Amino acid sequence: MSSSRVVPPIGAETPQSGPAAAVGLARVMPREWTFLRSPASDGLTNMAIDAALLELAGDTACAVWRCYAWTAPTISFGRNERTQGRFSSDQLRDAGFRAVRRPTGGRALLHSREVTYSVAMPLDERLSWRVAYAAVNDVLLRAVQSLGVPAQLVADHEAPAIAPDGPVCFDRPAAGEITVHGRKLVGSAVWRQGGAYLQHGSILLADDQARLADAAEVALPPSPPAASLEACAPTQATWSIVVDALAASLATVATPHRAVTIEPFAPPRDFPARVASHRAALGSDDWLWRR
Repeated sequence: MSSSRVVPPIGAETPQSGPAAAVGLARVMPREWTFLRSPASDGLTNMAIDAALLELAGDTACAVWRCYAWTAPTISFGRNERTQGRFSSDQLRDAGFRAVRRPTGGRALLHSREVTYSVAMPLDERLSWRVAYAAVNDVLLRAVQSLGVPAQLVADHEAPAIAPDGPVCFDRPAAGEITVHGRKLVGSAVWRQGGAYLQHGSILLADDQARLADAAEVALPPSPPAASLEACAPTQATWSIVVDALAASLATVATPHRAVTIEPFAPPRDFPARVASHRAALGSDDWLWRR
């Protein structure tokens, strides 16, 4: 992972939906996609799989849209987020949470009742990562809107850039993220590694983010409630319904002129070894408490 480079803060350009996003989509979307529905796993395994998929996208130009869940409530910290003096292993344990640090940026969030998605795909190094970000968010937006949710993308002028040490993830939306009546429904984080791009994030089935305060060593600023499918579209607030909507949205957007079913992801023979390697790196205390 030493070849990775930091992605600039989101906010310098306005992500688009509709025709403009479709143009961007054609520039970054690979010809072939696969879809992976993962069983619930511990946080470290989930992050290692995403990191392995990013590596695979760079090595083989494969593109995988993955959906997954968590076996226990887990707080994930952003790659460059400061945790020292804010969180501790003792406080996390006492609150009943596990913790991981993501290979992507962003800020702390609690993974509990949600659908987590990840997108790992090749990205031409001549293209801005923002084009990929807008394309993925267009798929996400179409999916949640298909569930009857009045969701929209946050425009650039509505969301100034947020520092890694800023408020927790669902406290404030960044440009391009998905909100309902001003409240964040989908939080996303990104990382670019050479010719590959990773974006992953949470679609809230229910809002548990206030529980982050239980794991903090210092008082966190009060956060406004996040949006959730339980509040916006309660009959649609199940993991399987949301994942089906994401798969349908990806198929529609990635293959607009032909009816194509996105094939399931078939991992290569070396994929378990890739996951194990990333699990060892992401599982160290030097990584988790690096800042």
